[in-house]
Amino acid sequence: MSVRDLLVLLLAVPALVVGGALALGLTIPVPIWGRDYVQTYALNGERRDIDLPEIYGPDDPTRPLVVIDAGHGGRDPGAVRDGVQEKVVVLAIALRLRDLLLEQGGVRVALTREDDRIVRLGDRSEIARQLDANLFLSIHADSAGNRSDVSGASVYTLSNKASSEAAALFAARENNADRLNGVEIEDQDDTVSQLLVELSQERTQEDSTEFARLIRREGEGRIAFHSAALRKAALVVLRAPDVPAVLFESGFVTNREDRAKLTTEKGRNAYAEVLARSILVYFARRADFDDPATDAPDARETA
Repeated sequence: MSVRDLLVLLLAVPALVVGGALALGLTIPVPIWGRDYVQTYALNGERRDIDLPEIYGPDDPTRPLVVIDAGHGGRDPGAVRDGVQEKVVVLAIALRLRDLLLEQGGVRVALTREDDRIVRLGDRSEIARQLDANLFLSIHADSAGNRSDVSGASVYTLSNKASSEAAALFAARENNADRLNGVEIEDQDDTVSQLLVELSQERTQEDSTEFARLIRREGEGRIAFHSAALRKAALVVLRAPDVPAVLFESGFVTNREDRAKLTTEKGRNAYAEVLARSILVYFARRADFDDPATDAPDARETA
């Protein structure tokens, strides 16, 4: 076989594979470097069917719904130090937070995972979208590598640049969707659709920022924060155009003090209580809902 024939073969085989995948509507795993190791993208751009989780709380669709996402899971342990796995401690916080909210009443709750399973990165916020959630909270625990002196919680919202990129992707994918934040985008051309998504994303980012600030406020004196407690980043898990979303880094598993809080019931309960108060106050401020904090006077007094 000549060099030319070999080059033709090397170029033709990938093209045939991709073409066949497109024709069959299959997905191709794309490796990425970082803490979520593999993403899968639908080549035809259509929304995939997802097994939606159970919704706990009042059997009333008018009540606000928060989706709690415990990061990592399954074969992805997240950050690890001295036998402490991120996926384990954040699931414990998520479950405690669910229980606290249900005890307070008035808020519906769903979890992206309730056990040690992996959930696709792109599916996490998509679960919130398909459930028509009013708030999405992803819980993680950070790592500072070899530095053991870095500590404290932080709250991430989506960066403006990532928001614009996400708007373009959502417009392309959701051009035939019914609505975003109550705005019809069905039967719009691509330019108008993208503009509507960008406007929806702008409103969503404002609500996300408000919720992030509430976590910082409610956590003051209750949990320790990093010196840069409020941050923005291009996090895939936050790229939903119509669901306010934040990522809460509860602490650093690489820090001894943080690790102690993350691995004790008392420490995890402190994180869950701050998040529960923040969620109740956030919904209490929304004109769309009756006050979900009726049975939680402490939260309502600080609203």
